[in-house]
Amino acid sequence: MSHVVRAALVQATWTGDTESMIAKHEEHAREAARRGAQVIGFQEVFNAPYFCQVQEPEHYRWAEAVPDGSTVRRMQELARETGMVIVVPVFELEQTGFYYNTAAVIDADGSYLGKYRKHHIPQVKGFWEKYYFKPGNLGWPVFDTAVGKVGVYICYDRHFPEGWRQLGLNGASIVYNPSATSRGLSAHLWQLEQPASAVANEYFIAAINRVGREEYGDNDFYGTSYFVDPRGQFVGEVASDKEEELLVRDLDMDLIEAVRQQWAFYRDRRPDAYEGLVQP
Repeated sequence: MSHVVRAALVQATWTGDTESMIAKHEEHAREAARRGAQVIGFQEVFNAPYFCQVQEPEHYRWAEAVPDGSTVRRMQELARETGMVIVVPVFELEQTGFYYNTAAVIDADGSYLGKYRKHHIPQVKGFWEKYYFKPGNLGWPVFDTAVGKVGVYICYDRHFPEGWRQLGLNGASIVYNPSATSRGLSAHLWQLEQPASAVANEYFIAAINRVGREEYGDNDFYGTSYFVDPRGQFVGEVASDKEEELLVRDLDMDLIEAVRQQWAFYRDRRPDAYEGLVQP
């Protein structure tokens, strides 16, 4: 009998305030649980607008502690209620002056497993993230959850193959990739990079993008979130490019072993030859 994980993701429109945004995601999670989902992930900084379209100090107000902030604690209660693993991307305040673009990972019993901090921080028009975030410093954790080994790679990270590979080397079976990317900037890359990374590293990827326009800029977030398997094939349909959507998909985890036996990429790696790749 095959080992199937029923996984979910949410691409959402901004509601205008944190409380209603969190409440909306809670309802999506409850619906996913009713549909049998065992794990769910949300979009980048899910409980706030994508404020990085501007550089203004007022937006530090969205930051909170991880795991001791109110949002992560609330998501722990939601995980206990639904029995799902939850990937929770938020703006993290470690201490004054130390801010990170972070995702907490919560197990199905509500226990906090740890966090991933985004490594690669963009600073281009409409994505002024260096104004807010320090680069991640916690490495490439893979979390041993109720559905198996789950990793996280956030938005701009996806352009850098090294992190995808390290997550694979650390044992990831599913990698959630919460994002906020706009139509004019990278739409032609969106359905290219994550499928290619799923093939190269032979695991499942959940690619999540915001959808719609928000109050702080002209970015047109184009949704089209999806799950992709280790062969680079979409699992079910890709989400809408205009509407909010909850996706629930069955992931056949046995495919990972089958692909790794057929395409023996890990066997044929040459780390002894790669030293130059990490020289400054």
